[in-house]
Amino acid sequence: MKTAIGIGMAGNERWDDLSEFVVEAERLGVDYVWSAEAWGHDAVTPLAYLAAKTTRIKLGTGIMQAVARTPANTAMTAMTLSSMSHGRFILGLGASGPQVVEGWHGVPFRKPIQRIREVVEIVRIVSRGERLQYHGEVYELPLPGGEGKALKSAARPEPNIPVYLATLSPKSLELTGEIADGWIGTSFMPEHANVFFDHIARGAERAGRQLADIDLQAGGAVAFSDDVRGLIARHRPGIAFTLGAMGSRQHNFYNAAFRLG
Repeated sequence: MKTAIGIGMAGNERWDDLSEFVVEAERLGVDYVWSAEAWGHDAVTPLAYLAAKTTRIKLGTGIMQAVARTPANTAMTAMTLSSMSHGRFILGLGASGPQVVEGWHGVPFRKPIQRIREVVEIVRIVSRGERLQYHGEVYELPLPGGEGKALKSAARPEPNIPVYLATLSPKSLELTGEIADGWIGTSFMPEHANVFFDHIARGAERAGRQLADIDLQAGGAVAFSDDVRGLIARHRPGIAFTLGAMGSRQHNFYNAAFRLG
């Protein structure tokens, strides 16, 4: 088993303190650090900073919102961080939800699973150093009827960037098993692991793979205290926000995941 930590700036932390935390985690043998984004700080910039402060720990976005950047820009960013970190970068992607996608980015929340598939395919085309010609349901490159032409990255290819997906619904979990190198799990309870793993395994089988071929990352909060009830009480508002407010009335994937088991 490998260990990981997550970082995300709520607005009142100090970057120097965060850097010291990650450097110490690396010294203690932690394997991964994941950087998050929602509608505050982005996930990418902190990892560029940490790449210069560390030498071994894997640096992953947990997650980058797939809709927040064009697929080509996502590839450029991933290739840059992979180069800066000497191959330690992991591209973690997620679909986000309609409140952020439509309310923050102004993009219609349509075909999220197909969008993720196409983003991953385009990122891999670009990072292999191939000319970008793509015809999908969501993305078509070059733009039809425009003046652009098919380009290939001017940067050195970075063909081995691992792609992890943060997924919750049955169909998106199957997509993870089919195309991803790893899974970033949330709302995960070990006693109900089959709710997630069965779907990932089904997608993996479709691609001629096994569940063991996919790196499964499932995180949780860790706290220390003699007052267990007090710890639980402090976490209640965050759980309530996730289940009740991290989505619209029509789409709340966290709420739906808990209902599955």
